[in-house]
Amino acid sequence: MEFTLEDISDEEIARRRALYEPLTDSVRELIDAVIRTEVDDDTVRDVHRLVNTAVESLRAKQLDGAYGVRFTSDLQGMPWGNAVIGLRNAIAPPLHTVRHDDGTVTADFALGAAYEGPSGCVHGGVVALVLDHVLGEAGSADNVPCYTGTISVRYLRPTPLGPLRATAVIVERAGRKKIVRGSLADANGETVTAEGTFIVPKDWDGPMPHKVTAVDDGEAV
Repeated sequence: MEFTLEDISDEEIARRRALYEPLTDSVRELIDAVIRTEVDDDTVRDVHRLVNTAVESLRAKQLDGAYGVRFTSDLQGMPWGNAVIGLRNAIAPPLHTVRHDDGTVTADFALGAAYEGPSGCVHGGVVALVLDHVLGEAGSADNVPCYTGTISVRYLRPTPLGPLRATAVIVERAGRKKIVRGSLADANGETVTAEGTFIVPKDWDGPMPHKVTAVDDGEAV
């Protein structure tokens, strides 16, 4: 995987965030509005013209390819094109993950009309996307990077659109392999569980994770 280094200040990061985040939020609102609008035909055509004009303006100067994975010189990450957490990606919910002292990672978020599969419920592929990301964040919560090797998802019941919580934690570590378990839940409890095997890259030259064995309550020790 290639990374892009940008030698920019915290002030420049803040400036870019303040510039692009509101734009992304507006595009996210646009996506939702397009799905749910019931305005008349002429209004739809007028909006279509406006959107095309906006796209042409933004296309005037752009990157060749994807945004990439970017870091500053002090290793501050800017995964702004990411499909789950990207600040400049309007299809990202977005998720904001939180690392807790016990190694657990959680994310509270909401999924609306843009993520629908079965009527009123989240598409199963979107569920898997979210859990893959949150399990990956938990897999790196020990500050040893890792990538998804395999992941299995068990759908307990349909996941309704609306407020949700994702949770994940490492339950086993051995050499370059980490086993991570997680779940997605609504106000009534778990809707989906997942388990993944995450692998520390071969070129990692830092400390390797020590061996940990899973316990009955699913928490690492």
